[in-house]
Amino acid sequence: MAWYITKRLLYAVLILLGVTFITYFLMYLIPADPARQIAGRSATVEVVANIRHQLGLDLPFYQQYLRYLGNLLQGDLGRSYVQRSQVSDLMAARIGPTLQLMAAGIGVELVIGITLGIVAAIKRNSALDRMLMAFSFIGVSSPHFIAAMLALYFFAVKLGRFPLGGYGGIEHLLLPAITLGVLGSGWYSRMVRSSMIDVLHQDFIRTARAKGLTRVRVLLRHVLPNAIIPVIPMIGIDIGIFMSGLVVVESVFGWPGIGQLAWQAIQQVDIPIIVGVTTLSAVAIVVGNLIADIAVLFVDPRIDVKHS
Repeated sequence: MAWYITKRLLYAVLILLGVTFITYFLMYLIPADPARQIAGRSATVEVVANIRHQLGLDLPFYQQYLRYLGNLLQGDLGRSYVQRSQVSDLMAARIGPTLQLMAAGIGVELVIGITLGIVAAIKRNSALDRMLMAFSFIGVSSPHFIAAMLALYFFAVKLGRFPLGGYGGIEHLLLPAITLGVLGSGWYSRMVRSSMIDVLHQDFIRTARAKGLTRVRVLLRHVLPNAIIPVIPMIGIDIGIFMSGLVVVESVFGWPGIGQLAWQAIQQVDIPIIVGVTTLSAVAIVVGNLIADIAVLFVDPRIDVKHS
């Protein structure tokens, strides 16, 4: 177990290095001049050159990247070119709302996805099964922007059941969480359906039925616990996706989270914030997957850690 976790941590470090390198390199290639952005359009060439030197932007790429890594190891994500504040402070102020929306969205995803997956597996090859799978396909294929705008229009503008946006009480959280949950539930429903159908054909299920156990007891005690196992790694992936993929939904609903901060930074070409959010998202994905893999080891005795 210890060697397995150590190996996964080493892989995680390599992945994070790769993500930071690719992100920083792409930002380096962008034909935008942060020094000119900070100095303003009316600044002289000498002022722009001085700012570029202070920021280290006149250094070769590898020196800039190594400086960034050194600062990153000290917890310094740099300073925003536009807002003139530390990126870590800006992200710390936004992380709370994002975590709230992430927890609520994943919760809705699990409730809807697992329920639909169970029903589809029990009624497999029926009209209901095909209808539920079609709904799942539409959900995962729908653009977040269109779905969020439609939800806001129908449930907030037309019906007046929810506020038009903003951040505050549970009424502000429900609509964006439900929107995210419906859009992402398709992945869980399809996974649970496939996993349940596979488990239903296992020998131990036939044995349980032969012992006279009721269908409900077989499903709840033997089928569902084994069918849920593949869902656990998906939750770990979702943590990272929600951390970085809420740009559109948070912007539509006026939710003051990391996604909205990233969207503003992209519009303003604020490179330190873009790199910082990307790095945070990569850390969230890696940590989420690591936690999910460790959790699977404890709940699935079929996995042999020594050969993993």
